[in-house]
Amino acid sequence: MAVNLIKGQKISLKKDDGSNLVNFCVGANWGAISEKGFFRDKVVPVDLDLSLALFDTNKRLCDIVYFGKKSAPGIFHSGDDLTGDVDGDDGLDNEVISIDLNRVETKVEQIFFVLNSYNQVEFNKIPFASIRLYEGTPTRVSKVFATYNVANDHTFAYKVSMILGKLYKRNNEWKFSAIGEPTSDRKLEDLITISVMKFL
Repeated sequence: MAVNLIKGQKISLKKDDGSNLVNFCVGANWGAISEKGFFRDKVVPVDLDLSLALFDTNKRLCDIVYFGKKSAPGIFHSGDDLTGDVDGDDGLDNEVISIDLNRVETKVEQIFFVLNSYNQVEFNKIPFASIRLYEGTPTRVSKVFATYNVANDHTFAYKVSMILGKLYKRNNEWKFSAIGEPTSDRKLEDLITISVMKFL
């Protein structure tokens, strides 16, 4: 059963058979805003961006994967979604980052997942927005391990970016820690080089 993540929570990456989860996806799903108009409703696009940042054992930034740089060893980004779901929640993720921990560079010790609103729409104005960690592919979900509801959490009200959580190595084994920290950073660069640095 999927875990509804809360701030500071740590989750196991162990599968039911006792093996470690090494191939999985992190996906973000959100909706466009529908505004009532005089003659017809108006759709306001919501451009959220799911990204990750990789750091080495010396807490140095190794790489960033986002819509503008879609891959790194063991990591692939599905591409940029500029609008969100227009006709309600279709149950599919708008942006997905696929990860194979066995192929991630050995120098990488921490991987941070972040979400930011490119067009500065505040999270509380979005009809729905959630992030989930699951086993499968960008088009097929086998098992959801953890979910994080962003739009319905008052913690994120009036914010345009957040740090979801991080993967980190402990005794050569990967673990996941939920951070759930909202920030006011308006650029991905600031989100990673200023806010994320506080959690290294």
